[in-house]
Amino acid sequence: MRDMLLIAFYALMGAAAAGIVGALVLRVLRHRSVAVSLTVVAAVTVTAMLAGTLAVAQAMFLSPHDLTVVTMVVAMAAVVSLATALLLGRWVVARSRELALAARSFGDGGSFAAPGIPSTAELEALSRELAATSDRLAESRERERALETSRRELVAWISHDLRTPLAGLRAMSEALEDGVVQDPDRYFRQIRTEVDRLNSMVGDLFELSRIHAGALALTPTRMSLYDLVGEALAGADPLAREHGVRLVGDGVEPVPVEVDGKEMTRVLANLLVNAIHRTPADGTVAVAAERREDRVVVSVTDGCGGIPEEDLPRVFDTGWRGSQARTPPAGAGLGLAIVRGIVEAHAGRAEVSNVSGGCRFEVSLPAAAPR
Repeated sequence: MRDMLLIAFYALMGAAAAGIVGALVLRVLRHRSVAVSLTVVAAVTVTAMLAGTLAVAQAMFLSPHDLTVVTMVVAMAAVVSLATALLLGRWVVARSRELALAARSFGDGGSFAAPGIPSTAELEALSRELAATSDRLAESRERERALETSRRELVAWISHDLRTPLAGLRAMSEALEDGVVQDPDRYFRQIRTEVDRLNSMVGDLFELSRIHAGALALTPTRMSLYDLVGEALAGADPLAREHGVRLVGDGVEPVPVEVDGKEMTRVLANLLVNAIHRTPADGTVAVAAERREDRVVVSVTDGCGGIPEEDLPRVFDTGWRGSQARTPPAGAGLGLAIVRGIVEAHAGRAEVSNVSGGCRFEVSLPAAAPR
């Protein structure tokens, strides 16, 4: 028993010495390639085995011939191990380089395509993560391009919508100044109308800028959805009468919600104005509200005839106004973008879908907690 303990002690000491030296070498070469690290690991393993074997052989007082045989066997094992480690390291390095080249492609704006050759489990996992990252980057680039396109369209439309009333105001003011107007009161009323239009447009721009900047401060209060919709319907009724559109709000349930009353009134007003403008005379705009599980859904259904399927994803984009056939020139394409911004600030979502004869806008909000 004592001899076995001594043998184990000598083998441990020899292997430990080789391991310490190998660890120091690995630390010095830690910035080198995987092939070098694998070669050092294999060399340390073989050296540790050789050191332990020689220490035990010396302690056992083997003959010179036996000691030479043991040393030769260990040396051959070391050669094979080092060669195997070197080949394995070169294989791993080659796969790593191919993966790096593939990753460089989507970093330059392309998409990531994983190498088709087999590799280690870790490199396969890294390839999957890079592919997922590439998909997310592609989606982000697409959103950025869409946003930039939307911004350019918005600037062009706002410039046009501002230029038209400003040109009218200038012409009317010059006519009044030159005293060539036979009915000044009519010009004054028209000027007031154009100023109100400009003021509304500037207000929409300011609201949208607050939403995009995350500076929209909400003051939620508990209120009945029935009252909220009723106020919005009352406010939109004069416009509906002017356009010959009938407002219907019979399907509104008196469910409680916790929202900013002022901002949600603006949401409903924008949806109703949008629906009234796009519904032909003698048409109907229906408002409904109901509770669905833990959500409260308010819907506004118009008679616009429907929205092309390819345009549905863009309806709430900033500056989107649809085709000229459906959209009057008065809007600047900000109302629905404001609707989405306010609703999302309330942790809700705004959606649109086509229905028979028109489309339905739905606003989904979290239901108020029961008292």
